[in-house]
Amino acid sequence: MVDQSLTVAVVGASGYTGGEVIRLLADHPNADLVFLSAERNAGAAVGAVHPWLRNHPGVAKEKFRPLAEMPEVDAAFCCLPTGKLPPVLDTVAGQAKSVFNLAGDFRLRDAGELRRHYPDSTDAGGEFAYYIPELSGGAPESRFVNLPGCMAVASIYALYPLFLDDLVEPHVVVDAKTGSSGSGKGSGEHPAERAGNFRVHKPHGHRHAPEISQAIAELTGVQPELQFSTYSLDTPRGILVSAYARLREDRQGLEVKRAFAKAYVGRPFLRLRSAPKKPQDFPMLKAVNGSNLAEVSVSVSGREIVTVAALDNLIKGAAGQAVQAFNLVHGLDEEAGLPRTAVGL
Repeated sequence: MVDQSLTVAVVGASGYTGGEVIRLLADHPNADLVFLSAERNAGAAVGAVHPWLRNHPGVAKEKFRPLAEMPEVDAAFCCLPTGKLPPVLDTVAGQAKSVFNLAGDFRLRDAGELRRHYPDSTDAGGEFAYYIPELSGGAPESRFVNLPGCMAVASIYALYPLFLDDLVEPHVVVDAKTGSSGSGKGSGEHPAERAGNFRVHKPHGHRHAPEISQAIAELTGVQPELQFSTYSLDTPRGILVSAYARLREDRQGLEVKRAFAKAYVGRPFLRLRSAPKKPQDFPMLKAVNGSNLAEVSVSVSGREIVTVAALDNLIKGAAGQAVQAFNLVHGLDEEAGLPRTAVGL
Protein backbone atom coordinates (compact mmCIF):
# COMPACT_ATOMS: atom_id res chain seq x y z
CA MET A 1 0.00 0.00 0.00
CA VAL A 2 1.21 3.50 -0.79
CA ASP A 3 1.05 6.45 1.58
CA GLN A 4 1.51 9.35 -0.83
CA SER A 5 -1.15 11.82 -1.82
CA LEU A 6 -2.43 11.65 -5.41
CA THR A 7 -3.74 14.69 -7.26
CA VAL A 8 -7.27 14.22 -8.54
CA ALA A 9 -9.66 16.03 -10.89
CA VAL A 10 -13.42 15.58 -11.19
CA VAL A 11 -14.69 16.32 -14.70
CA GLY A 12 -18.39 17.13 -14.85
CA ALA A 13 -18.53 17.72 -11.13
CA SER A 14 -21.86 19.55 -10.87
CA GLY A 15 -24.18 16.54 -11.36
CA TYR A 16 -25.36 14.10 -8.71
CA THR A 17 -22.58 11.59 -9.38
CA GLY A 18 -19.94 14.31 -9.53
CA GLY A 19 -21.15 15.66 -6.20
CA GLU A 20 -20.82 12.22 -4.61
CA VAL A 21 -17.32 11.76 -6.02
CA ILE A 22 -16.38 15.13 -4.48
CA ARG A 23 -17.90 14.12 -1.14
CA LEU A 24 -15.96 10.84 -1.02
CA LEU A 25 -12.65 12.25 -2.22
CA ALA A 26 -12.84 15.29 0.08
CA ASP A 27 -12.22 12.97 3.04
CA HIS A 28 -10.06 10.39 1.25
CA PRO A 29 -6.70 9.96 3.02
CA ASN A 30 -4.74 9.72 -0.25
CA ALA A 31 -6.59 12.09 -2.56
CA ASP A 32 -5.72 15.73 -3.13
CA LEU A 33 -8.75 17.22 -4.90
CA VAL A 34 -7.19 19.92 -7.08
CA PHE A 35 -9.66 20.53 -9.92
CA LEU A 36 -13.44 20.45 -10.38
CA SER A 37 -14.84 21.13 -13.83
CA ALA A 38 -18.32 22.34 -14.79
CA GLU A 39 -18.95 24.46 -17.84
CA ARG A 40 -22.36 25.99 -17.02
CA ASN A 41 -21.51 26.32 -13.33
CA ALA A 42 -17.97 27.62 -13.84
CA GLY A 43 -17.19 30.17 -11.13
CA ALA A 44 -19.85 28.87 -8.73
CA ALA A 45 -18.89 27.46 -5.34
CA VAL A 46 -19.34 23.75 -4.68
CA GLY A 47 -21.58 24.43 -1.69
CA ALA A 48 -23.91 26.56 -3.80
CA VAL A 49 -24.44 23.81 -6.39
CA HIS A 50 -24.39 20.85 -3.96
CA PRO A 51 -26.13 22.04 -0.77
CA TRP A 52 -25.19 18.83 1.07
CA LEU A 53 -21.55 19.92 0.74
CA ARG A 54 -21.94 23.55 1.80
CA ASN A 55 -20.79 22.81 5.37
CA HIS A 56 -17.72 20.80 4.41
CA PRO A 57 -14.68 22.81 5.56
CA GLY A 58 -12.47 21.63 2.72
CA VAL A 59 -14.57 21.85 -0.43
CA ALA A 60 -17.62 24.04 0.21
CA LYS A 61 -15.97 27.20 -1.11
CA GLU A 62 -14.00 25.60 -3.91
CA LYS A 63 -14.99 26.92 -7.35
CA PHE A 64 -15.94 24.98 -10.45
CA ARG A 65 -13.75 25.78 -13.44
CA PRO A 66 -13.89 25.17 -17.21
CA LEU A 67 -12.27 21.98 -18.47
CA ALA A 68 -9.76 24.04 -20.47
CA GLU A 69 -8.08 25.00 -17.16
CA MET A 70 -7.47 21.39 -16.07
CA PRO A 71 -3.92 20.90 -14.73
CA GLU A 72 -1.85 17.72 -14.84
CA VAL A 73 -3.19 15.21 -12.30
CA ASP A 74 -2.64 11.62 -11.25
CA ALA A 75 -6.28 10.67 -11.81
CA ALA A 76 -9.42 12.10 -13.40
CA PHE A 77 -12.96 11.00 -12.54
CA CYS A 78 -15.23 11.68 -15.50
CA CYS A 79 -18.83 12.25 -14.44
CA LEU A 80 -20.11 13.86 -17.61
CA PRO A 81 -23.44 12.79 -19.11
CA THR A 82 -23.17 9.92 -21.56
CA GLY A 83 -21.87 11.14 -24.91
CA LYS A 84 -20.10 14.21 -23.54
CA LEU A 85 -16.70 12.69 -22.77
CA PRO A 86 -15.69 11.44 -26.24
CA PRO A 87 -15.25 14.94 -27.74
CA VAL A 88 -13.03 16.05 -24.86
CA LEU A 89 -11.28 12.76 -24.13
CA ASP A 90 -7.98 13.90 -25.67
CA THR A 91 -7.96 16.91 -23.34
CA VAL A 92 -8.60 14.80 -20.26
CA ALA A 93 -6.20 12.03 -21.27
CA GLY A 94 -3.48 14.55 -21.98
CA GLN A 95 -3.63 15.84 -18.40
CA ALA A 96 -4.42 12.70 -16.36
CA LYS A 97 -2.27 9.60 -15.79
CA SER A 98 -5.39 7.50 -15.20
CA VAL A 99 -8.97 8.13 -16.33
CA PHE A 100 -12.07 6.68 -14.65
CA ASN A 101 -15.26 7.11 -16.65
CA LEU A 102 -18.59 6.70 -14.85
CA ALA A 103 -20.79 7.15 -17.94
CA GLY A 104 -21.70 4.51 -20.50
CA ASP A 105 -19.56 5.67 -23.43
CA PHE A 106 -17.03 2.83 -23.41
CA ARG A 107 -18.94 -0.07 -21.84
CA LEU A 108 -20.15 -1.97 -24.91
CA ARG A 109 -17.88 -3.78 -27.37
CA ASP A 110 -20.45 -4.81 -29.98
CA ALA A 111 -20.53 -2.11 -32.68
CA GLY A 112 -24.24 -2.56 -33.39
CA GLU A 113 -25.23 -2.31 -29.74
CA LEU A 114 -22.93 0.68 -29.33
CA ARG A 115 -24.58 2.52 -32.21
CA ARG A 116 -28.03 1.70 -30.85
CA HIS A 117 -27.49 2.70 -27.23
CA TYR A 118 -24.58 5.17 -27.35
CA PRO A 119 -24.69 6.84 -30.77
CA ASP A 120 -22.51 9.74 -29.61
CA SER A 121 -19.73 7.37 -28.55
CA THR A 122 -19.17 5.27 -31.65
CA ASP A 123 -16.11 7.20 -32.84
CA ALA A 124 -14.54 7.59 -29.41
CA GLY A 125 -10.88 6.74 -28.97
CA GLY A 126 -9.03 5.24 -26.03
CA GLU A 127 -8.55 1.69 -24.83
CA PHE A 128 -10.99 1.54 -21.93
CA ALA A 129 -11.08 -1.51 -19.68
CA TYR A 130 -14.55 -2.48 -18.45
CA TYR A 131 -13.89 -2.96 -14.76
CA ILE A 132 -15.84 -4.40 -11.84
CA PRO A 133 -13.58 -4.19 -8.75
CA GLU A 134 -14.74 -7.48 -7.19
CA LEU A 135 -14.96 -9.57 -10.35
CA SER A 136 -12.50 -8.37 -12.97
CA GLY A 137 -9.44 -9.92 -11.36
CA GLY A 138 -6.92 -7.41 -10.05
CA ALA A 139 -6.26 -3.89 -11.24
CA PRO A 140 -6.75 -3.25 -14.98
CA GLU A 141 -3.63 -2.84 -17.10
CA SER A 142 -5.06 0.08 -19.08
CA ARG A 143 -4.90 3.61 -17.69
CA PHE A 144 -8.42 4.09 -19.10
CA VAL A 145 -11.13 2.49 -16.95
CA ASN A 146 -14.89 2.43 -17.57
CA LEU A 147 -17.09 1.49 -14.63
CA PRO A 148 -20.35 -0.49 -15.03
CA GLY A 149 -23.80 1.05 -15.01
CA CYS A 150 -25.60 1.05 -11.67
CA MET A 151 -28.47 -1.29 -12.59
CA ALA A 152 -26.06 -3.39 -14.63
CA VAL A 153 -23.63 -4.03 -11.79
CA ALA A 154 -26.44 -4.87 -9.35
CA SER A 155 -27.76 -7.39 -11.87
CA ILE A 156 -24.29 -8.82 -12.46
CA TYR A 157 -23.86 -9.38 -8.71
CA ALA A 158 -27.18 -11.24 -8.71
CA LEU A 159 -26.30 -13.48 -11.68
CA TYR A 160 -22.54 -14.01 -11.65
CA PRO A 161 -22.25 -17.09 -9.34
CA LEU A 162 -25.10 -18.87 -11.15
CA PHE A 163 -23.31 -18.75 -14.50
CA LEU A 164 -19.77 -19.06 -13.15
CA ASP A 165 -20.58 -22.58 -11.91
CA ASP A 166 -22.96 -23.36 -14.83
CA LEU A 167 -25.83 -23.95 -12.42
CA VAL A 168 -28.79 -22.58 -14.36
CA GLU A 169 -30.48 -22.74 -17.73
CA PRO A 170 -29.47 -19.87 -20.06
CA HIS A 171 -32.79 -17.95 -19.92
CA VAL A 172 -33.00 -15.56 -16.96
CA VAL A 173 -35.37 -12.73 -16.11
CA VAL A 174 -34.16 -9.63 -14.27
CA ASP A 175 -36.22 -6.73 -13.03
CA ALA A 176 -34.43 -3.69 -11.65
CA LYS A 177 -36.08 -0.96 -9.55
CA THR A 178 -34.28 2.37 -9.23
CA GLY A 179 -34.59 5.66 -7.40
CA SER A 180 -35.05 9.01 -9.12
CA SER A 181 -31.41 10.16 -8.90
CA GLY A 182 -30.60 7.57 -11.57
CA SER A 183 -32.14 9.96 -14.11
CA GLY A 184 -29.70 12.72 -13.20
CA LYS A 185 -30.35 16.40 -12.64
CA GLY A 186 -31.66 16.78 -16.16
CA SER A 187 -34.66 14.49 -15.68
CA GLY A 188 -37.89 15.90 -17.05
CA GLU A 189 -40.09 13.93 -14.65
CA HIS A 190 -41.91 16.14 -12.17
CA PRO A 191 -41.64 15.01 -8.50
CA ALA A 192 -45.43 15.04 -8.25
CA GLU A 193 -45.58 12.27 -10.86
CA ARG A 194 -43.06 10.12 -9.05
CA ALA A 195 -44.16 10.65 -5.44
CA GLY A 196 -46.38 7.88 -4.12
CA ASN A 197 -45.94 5.97 -7.36
CA PHE A 198 -44.25 2.80 -8.63
CA ARG A 199 -44.20 2.44 -12.39
CA VAL A 200 -42.61 0.75 -15.35
CA HIS A 201 -39.59 2.50 -16.81
CA LYS A 202 -38.53 0.22 -19.70
CA PRO A 203 -39.93 -3.30 -20.15
CA HIS A 204 -37.59 -3.91 -23.12
CA GLY A 205 -34.57 -2.35 -24.77
CA HIS A 206 -32.74 -0.82 -21.81
CA ARG A 207 -29.11 -0.10 -22.61
CA HIS A 208 -27.90 -1.97 -19.54
CA ALA A 209 -29.24 -5.27 -20.95
CA PRO A 210 -26.43 -5.82 -23.50
CA GLU A 211 -23.94 -4.65 -20.89
CA ILE A 212 -25.11 -7.32 -18.43
CA SER A 213 -25.03 -10.05 -21.08
CA GLN A 214 -21.57 -8.97 -22.24
CA ALA A 215 -20.16 -8.90 -18.71
CA ILE A 216 -21.59 -12.28 -17.69
CA ALA A 217 -20.28 -13.88 -20.89
CA GLU A 218 -16.79 -12.41 -20.43
CA LEU A 219 -16.60 -13.23 -16.72
CA THR A 220 -18.03 -16.76 -16.84
CA GLY A 221 -17.78 -17.98 -20.41
CA VAL A 222 -21.57 -18.50 -20.57
CA GLN A 223 -23.84 -16.30 -22.70
CA PRO A 224 -27.15 -15.71 -20.89
CA GLU A 225 -30.51 -15.31 -22.61
CA LEU A 226 -31.57 -12.21 -20.72
CA GLN A 227 -34.94 -10.52 -20.28
CA PHE A 228 -34.24 -7.24 -18.52
CA SER A 229 -36.92 -4.78 -17.41
CA THR A 230 -36.64 -1.63 -15.31
CA TYR A 231 -38.98 0.19 -12.92
CA SER A 232 -39.04 3.59 -11.20
CA LEU A 233 -39.24 3.81 -7.42
CA ASP A 234 -40.54 6.66 -5.29
CA THR A 235 -37.20 7.16 -3.55
CA PRO A 236 -34.25 9.46 -4.29
CA ARG A 237 -31.61 6.73 -4.38
CA GLY A 238 -31.09 3.01 -4.31
CA ILE A 239 -31.51 -0.01 -6.60
CA LEU A 240 -33.18 -3.32 -5.86
CA VAL A 241 -32.74 -6.10 -8.43
CA SER A 242 -34.60 -9.41 -8.54
CA ALA A 243 -33.35 -12.15 -10.86
CA TYR A 244 -35.25 -15.31 -11.72
CA ALA A 245 -33.51 -18.44 -13.00
CA ARG A 246 -34.14 -22.17 -13.34
CA LEU A 247 -31.72 -24.73 -11.91
CA ARG A 248 -30.31 -27.25 -14.37
CA GLU A 249 -31.73 -30.74 -13.89
CA ASP A 250 -28.37 -32.22 -12.96
CA ARG A 251 -27.57 -29.63 -10.27
CA GLN A 252 -28.66 -29.28 -6.65
CA GLY A 253 -29.94 -26.31 -4.66
CA LEU A 254 -27.11 -26.62 -2.15
CA GLU A 255 -24.64 -26.02 -4.97
CA VAL A 256 -26.25 -22.63 -5.60
CA LYS A 257 -25.73 -21.46 -2.03
CA ARG A 258 -22.16 -22.72 -2.05
CA ALA A 259 -21.49 -20.92 -5.34
CA PHE A 260 -22.55 -17.55 -3.89
CA ALA A 261 -20.50 -18.09 -0.74
CA LYS A 262 -17.42 -19.04 -2.77
CA ALA A 263 -17.79 -16.16 -5.22
CA TYR A 264 -18.22 -13.42 -2.63
CA VAL A 265 -16.16 -14.53 0.36
CA GLY A 266 -13.59 -11.93 1.38
CA ARG A 267 -15.11 -9.13 -0.72
CA PRO A 268 -15.21 -6.11 1.60
CA PHE A 269 -18.07 -4.39 -0.21
CA LEU A 270 -20.20 -7.40 -1.12
CA ARG A 271 -22.31 -8.73 1.72
CA LEU A 272 -24.02 -12.09 1.20
CA ARG A 273 -27.27 -12.38 3.16
CA SER A 274 -27.21 -16.14 3.67
CA ALA A 275 -30.33 -18.16 4.50
CA PRO A 276 -32.80 -15.25 4.78
CA LYS A 277 -36.06 -16.32 6.38
CA LYS A 278 -37.92 -13.10 7.26
CA PRO A 279 -38.59 -10.27 4.78
CA GLN A 280 -36.19 -7.97 6.62
CA ASP A 281 -33.40 -10.57 6.20
CA PHE A 282 -33.27 -10.00 2.44
CA PRO A 283 -31.25 -7.20 0.78
CA MET A 284 -33.02 -3.85 1.06
CA LEU A 285 -32.34 -0.20 0.39
CA LYS A 286 -32.33 0.84 4.05
CA ALA A 287 -29.35 -1.44 4.63
CA VAL A 288 -27.18 -0.06 1.82
CA ASN A 289 -28.15 3.53 0.91
CA GLY A 290 -25.33 5.91 1.74
CA SER A 291 -22.74 3.12 1.77
CA ASN A 292 -20.45 1.41 -0.72
CA LEU A 293 -21.91 -1.97 0.22
CA ALA A 294 -23.99 -4.22 -2.01
CA GLU A 295 -26.16 -6.87 -0.38
CA VAL A 296 -26.96 -10.11 -2.21
CA SER A 297 -29.11 -13.11 -1.33
CA VAL A 298 -30.27 -16.27 -3.06
CA SER A 299 -33.41 -18.34 -2.42
CA VAL A 300 -33.97 -21.80 -3.95
CA SER A 301 -37.22 -23.77 -4.09
CA GLY A 302 -36.98 -26.93 -6.13
CA ARG A 303 -35.56 -25.78 -9.45
CA GLU A 304 -36.74 -22.19 -9.06
CA ILE A 305 -34.09 -19.65 -8.05
CA VAL A 306 -34.61 -16.04 -7.00
CA THR A 307 -31.63 -13.82 -6.31
CA VAL A 308 -31.89 -10.30 -4.89
CA ALA A 309 -29.28 -7.53 -4.88
CA ALA A 310 -29.47 -4.05 -3.37
CA LEU A 311 -27.08 -1.10 -3.60
CA ASP A 312 -26.96 2.68 -3.58
CA ASN A 313 -26.94 3.75 -7.23
CA LEU A 314 -24.90 6.89 -6.50
CA ILE A 315 -22.30 5.19 -4.29
CA LYS A 316 -21.72 1.49 -5.00
CA GLY A 317 -23.33 1.92 -8.43
CA ALA A 318 -21.25 4.96 -9.40
CA ALA A 319 -19.04 7.24 -7.26
CA GLY A 320 -18.04 4.71 -4.61
CA GLN A 321 -17.33 2.02 -7.16
CA ALA A 322 -15.11 4.47 -9.05
CA VAL A 323 -13.21 5.40 -5.88
CA GLN A 324 -12.82 1.69 -5.11
CA ALA A 325 -11.31 1.21 -8.59
CA PHE A 326 -9.07 4.25 -8.05
CA ASN A 327 -7.79 2.67 -4.83
CA LEU A 328 -6.98 -0.63 -6.53
CA VAL A 329 -5.37 0.92 -9.62
CA HIS A 330 -3.07 3.10 -7.51
CA GLY A 331 -2.12 0.46 -4.95
CA LEU A 332 -4.08 2.00 -2.08
CA ASP A 333 -6.16 0.30 0.58
CA GLU A 334 -9.26 -0.86 -1.32
CA GLU A 335 -11.52 0.47 1.45
CA ALA A 336 -9.92 3.92 1.73
CA GLY A 337 -12.43 6.76 1.81
CA LEU A 338 -15.46 4.50 1.37
CA PRO A 339 -18.41 4.27 3.79
CA ARG A 340 -19.54 0.85 4.95
CA THR A 341 -22.54 1.94 6.99
CA ALA A 342 -25.93 2.91 5.53
CA VAL A 343 -27.69 6.13 6.53
CA GLY A 344 -30.79 4.18 7.65
CA LEU A 345 -33.72 6.52 8.05
